[in-house]
Amino acid sequence: MAGELQLIHDEMREKIVQTAAALALNQGAGEVTVRKIIRELGVTNRVFYNRFHNVEEVLSLVYQDMAIQMRQSILERFDPAGDYFGQITDIAAGTLKLSYRLKLGMNQFVFIQDSVSAENFLWWRERIQGLIDLGKENRVVRDDLDCDKISYAIWCFIRGYNTDALARGIPEEEAVDGFLYSFGILLDGMRAR
Repeated sequence: MAGELQLIHDEMREKIVQTAAALALNQGAGEVTVRKIIRELGVTNRVFYNRFHNVEEVLSLVYQDMAIQMRQSILERFDPAGDYFGQITDIAAGTLKLSYRLKLGMNQFVFIQDSVSAENFLWWRERIQGLIDLGKENRVVRDDLDCDKISYAIWCFIRGYNTDALARGIPEEEAVDGFLYSFGILLDGMRAR
């Protein structure tokens, strides 16, 4: 757009994102304001607005960083010769634990971002479907499973369980224990007989 100010992309921009992330994790995303960010950094409004249009833009970048970290949790080494269901359970539990550390202060913001981010949703669905396909190839998962439907159900189960546990303030250890029990029942229904 003619006359629109070009935003600066520099080290200060990264410091603003890091500060917003720390504030969101400690106080909640709803409590993050431009005023708090600039006070924390000891800079002026001009420094902030030369790099971002608003605080939502910064929080969106914080969310993107969190989504990348969550994605990396599923990309752990998967040994096709190992215990398929044990490894799937470990990946899911690891993702839940990581999300407890990352999302605790940003629960509602992340829930909304996950809902509107088609790219994040598709990325996770493809990875889950890939794991189901691998289980079918190794004959440990039922052949009659509809990969599209079950991958969506797993996405909803993990995401919903996580969101509810965080929102209700269930301690991480208790949430992981309940999750492992319930997820185990879901996985048991997928086993080849």
